[in-house]
Amino acid sequence: MKQLVLVIACVMCVACEPPPAASSSGLGRATVQVPAGSDGLSMEQRNVRDRLLADNKPGSIKHLYVISAYSGQVLIYSTVRGKVTSSGKRLTPDTISGIYADSDNNSNSGFGVPIGSVTAMTREVLSDDGTYGASVPYVFWFDAKGAYHQHYVDGGQILHISDVPLAVKSIVLNMETVGE
Repeated sequence: MKQLVLVIACVMCVACEPPPAASSSGLGRATVQVPAGSDGLSMEQRNVRDRLLADNKPGSIKHLYVISAYSGQVLIYSTVRGKVTSSGKRLTPDTISGIYADSDNNSNSGFGVPIGSVTAMTREVLSDDGTYGASVPYVFWFDAKGAYHQHYVDGGQILHISDVPLAVKSIVLNMETVGE
């Protein structure tokens, strides 16, 4: 009898489930099995891992190009020691939910972060690079030769960062002074 009740309950639960989501054209959600490489990672995971390794390689030099979105000219070129860092990155969390004198406090207030002689609790999660805060949005890639590139588009300028120099026609540094 218990088995019959269990079977009826399961059938009722299946019958009560909402229909799968569909687009206005009637197409349902598609899924795909992403293949892993021999290292067990997807291409996206490998790119993120390799970016973190490239960004944190001791002694690395990158090349920064500030490009005019209007003319395409390189306005500024500079070498970069290590990596370019977004101004939103921090070594401490931006918000805390409380301060506890006892660093072993088992609170549901988040993660303990030492600040001076006390432990502050935060719900912010430390990024893969060991910092708090958001980076400026960009795309990054490794070219066929393995060179690393980052590309930002922001207003009237385009920033491009690479671990190899790019061949550009000219570098223009526009500096205007305000006359009296």
